[in-house]
Parts: sequence; C-alpha cells; structure tokens
Amino acid sequence: MAVLAVTGMRAEAALLPPGFRVLVSGGDPARLRALLTAAEGDVTAVLSFGIAGGLDPELGCGALVVATRVRGKGGAWAADAVWASALAAASGARLGVVAGAEAVVGQPAAKRALRLMTDGLVVDLESAAAAGFAASRGLPFAVLRAVADTAAEVLPQAAAVGLTPQGRPAPGRVALALLRRPGELRPLLQVAKRSRVALAALRQAAPGMPLPG
Repeated sequence: MAVLAVTGMRAEAALLPPGFRVLVSGGDPARLRALLTAAEGDVTAVLSFGIAGGLDPELGCGALVVATRVRGKGGAWAADAVWASALAAASGARLGVVAGAEAVVGQPAAKRALRLMTDGLVVDLESAAAAGFAASRGLPFAVLRAVADTAAEVLPQAAAVGLTPQGRPAPGRVALALLRRPGELRPLLQVAKRSRVALAALRQAAPGMPLPG
C-alpha cells in the first residue's frame, strides 16, 4: 500500500521523502497516462508534485500552490479537500485551481488565455493525468506545485525538449534547438535559474508533507 507520486522530472522525484512510489513522465502527458494504466500494486492515494508555470500574475517564482481542483483534458476533478487543506497549512501554499495541459504553455498570451478558461493559478503537464487516474480508481488525490516561469515570462521552445522520456536532462536536444533558435539562449538560462528556485521551494516543503488520513 503506497501513495503514488507523479512528477515530470527525476530532479522533482528526488525531493520526495521515503515511502512514496514514484512515476516520472518526462513531461509527456500521454506517456504518463500509459504508465498509470500499467501501474501495478496497491495504491492508496495519488500526488502530483513538481514545478509549474504561473498563470496568476500575482504568483512569483517559488510560490507554492495546492490544488482545490484540476481542470484539463477530459474534465475537471476535485482534489481531496482534507488532504489539500493539510498540505496548504503545512507548506504555506496558496489553494486554488491547477490547469492541466497537453503541451508546454510558454507564451504570456497563452498563459492569460488559459487562466481565463480555467481560473487556474498554475499549469503543469502531469496533474490532469494524475487526477483522472485517481478518479477512475476512487482514490484521493492532491497537487503540490511550485512556480518556475511566472505568468509574464516566456518559456522558450528549447525548454520543451529538455527532458528524456525518463525525466533526465537532455542537453544534446537542447543544443540542437538552440542552433535553430539561438535567440532563446538568454531566456533558457533564465528558465534554468527559475527552475532551481522552484525546486528549492519544493525541497523545503517536501519533508513535512502530510499524507491522506
């Protein structure tokens, strides 16, 4: 019996305390759905954990968000209210809607549009798949995310190819993307810096994360 945590990157998974069973998607929602479908063993709850893109302009880099609801492909799902409240109280996170996307939402205009559509505070590539899986199994789920790129910042296209399917860095793919779009180097370096800030916020919050009762 275990809480199943889903992340996009190995670096996020490494922050989780012992006792979690982890699936790493490599930032690919379709792959994550396949991994969840194939998941074996007893699972008691599902947690979506990692960095996210900001949609609410009031949220700065490193701000923590706990979902009350996830809206994404296939529907909307309410998070477990008791677990979400406990996570928010323990971490100081803001409670609100998390948007799930099928691809990187990198432009500020696209972020504004998604916020209008979903009322989301942040967007990520794993929470919708995690929420849908949990709902199909009748399991409680929760989301804890930290803002990396803010609502006003561009997430360059090179960042979208920065992971292997196993969630590890893919520097060769990033280098090829930069050869095609060398102007993305500066924003990509900024994204890397922002991601480190977000991961540091998660590192601080992870040890005290409450589990569902």
